[in-house]
Formats: sequence, structure tokens, C-alpha cells
Amino acid sequence: MVIDFGQQLRSDQPMIYLFSTTPPSLNISASELSAYADQWLKKLQPLQYDGLIVYDIQDESCRIETARPFPYKKHHDTILYAKLLQDKSAQAVIAYHCVAQTDAEAFQQWLNMSLNEYKINNLVLVGSPSSALETPLSIMQAYQLLAAQDGPFIAGAVTIAERHHNKQDEPQRLLHKSAAGCDFFVSQAVYDAQLTIDLINDYALVCQQEGVKPKRIILTFSPCGGEKALAFIRWLGVAVPDDIALRIIGSATPLQESIEVCQENLSAILQACQDLEVPLGLNIESVVSRESDLDAAVSLLQTLQDTVKSFAI
Repeated sequence: MVIDFGQQLRSDQPMIYLFSTTPPSLNISASELSAYADQWLKKLQPLQYDGLIVYDIQDESCRIETARPFPYKKHHDTILYAKLLQDKSAQAVIAYHCVAQTDAEAFQQWLNMSLNEYKINNLVLVGSPSSALETPLSIMQAYQLLAAQDGPFIAGAVTIAERHHNKQDEPQRLLHKSAAGCDFFVSQAVYDAQLTIDLINDYALVCQQEGVKPKRIILTFSPCGGEKALAFIRWLGVAVPDDIALRIIGSATPLQESIEVCQENLSAILQACQDLEVPLGLNIESVVSRESDLDAAVSLLQTLQDTVKSFAI
């Protein structure tokens, strides 16, 4: 029986642990997909975690003028790979889905397929990578349509600490998405702890002022294997302070150095936010196909779980 992620969200569980990946590229044939998933899940066997995330990979070249550090490749369908991992692991799987290139009718058909054919009901919807692009279905319209479904969907959304630093309105965005039916939020990768601390503090304050219970914020951490990986992390919009960047790329063991950076950042966040009433979770990204990066992501989750235990959470 697949674990009920919605029940975990509603429980008093102080911390939720997720592990995220991308669907493999089309270089992996359909006939090889099952074995690929088996190999990936085998790496996770020593871990204790509560669910998996499968990202929906988009080109995003329209979002930024800087060239993509890694060439965009087409990947296997997100919902198909999410079902494969869910069937094999019996863990709850959360599928990301971009609604930027669809209209209401097509999105309704996709929701029906997700629930009835693939049995995936945990979703994180994402909108257009650029606000300059006109789309037939806005992200808020998509959440409203999702909330109107009869099926047992659990809706999540992305939260961006960097956007809050620039616009100072992220807590209001979270409240609006909660009102539209969102049950949890997932951050971008955290490499600047202070930005995340500011977001959580401001969100807690706004929730208190509005008299609403904060939703869970799941903080994403990702290992970084070197200069090109760092360039990609920054290209995705993640703020990496220059001193942290120099520390990682200047290390003889950048993956291990990045794990230590992530551990220090989580410690700072927990120290600053542990008395707030915002429930948290951790999401560890494994988005690079190299075995060393996956091993580092596994080690990162274990390290951060130890950090959480040291705070008696």
C-alpha cells in the first residue's frame, strides 16, 4: 500500500523527508526505464524518508539571457516515471507539472489521466518560466481547477526565497495559493540561509496577523559537484553567495564541501526558526545522473537528518 502523503502533511510529524529526481533523458530507452528506476531506488535503500519528488523538466531558456550551462535534453514523461517509482517503492510520489502550455480543457484531461490511469494524486504545479509570456491558463486558475476536483488530490506549490528578497511579497503569495487549495510548499535549493530565514520569519508573521495556520515549507538542498554544476544552480535562479561559491569550487572535494555548506545552512535556519509555528520538511535533490552526485545526495540526506536530531526536532 502506498503511503498517504496527505496524512503525513496533516499529522504532527515535526519533519518530513523527501528525495527528488528528474525523469531520465530519452537517451534511456523505454525498455531500460524499469531497470534504471531499480538502480536509482537501490541507492536509497539505506535511507529513511517519507516520499519522492519527480520534477517536470522544462527548457526555461526564455527566462534568462545567459546560456544554459548544460544543454537541454528531452526527458521521459514525468507522470509515467512518477508512477513507476511509486509502484516500485510503495512510497508517496509527488509529481511536478508545468501548466504553462495548456488550457483548462487539456489540464482537466491531464488531471483525469494522472489520477485514474497513473494513480498519482500528489502534485506540485508550476507556471510559465517567464512572466513575460502569455499563457492560456494561469497558475492560480490551475490551482482553482485542481481544488474543484472530486478526486483526493494533494496540491503543492513552489516558494522562492530569492523572489521574496526582491519583491517582499512571498508570504502573500503563499497565503493566496493556500486559499486556492495548496497544502504545502517546496523551496528552490537553499544556498543562502539568510534569505530562507527571512522568508520563514515573514511568513510566520503574516500568518499570525491573518489568523491562519501556516502550511508546511519543504526546504530543498542539493549537492554541488563543481564549477559547472554551480553555474547551473545559479542559472536556475538560486542565490549562491560569492564566498560560498569560492569555497565549493576551490575545494579538492567540492561535493563534500557542498554537503558541509548545506549542513551549516540548515543549522542556521533551524536555530533561527525552530520556535516559529511554521512546520518544515527537507527535500534532497538528485538531479545529476553521475553516480558520485547521487551518492553525495544520499550522504547529504543522512547528514541533514543528523542535524535535525541535534536540535531535538
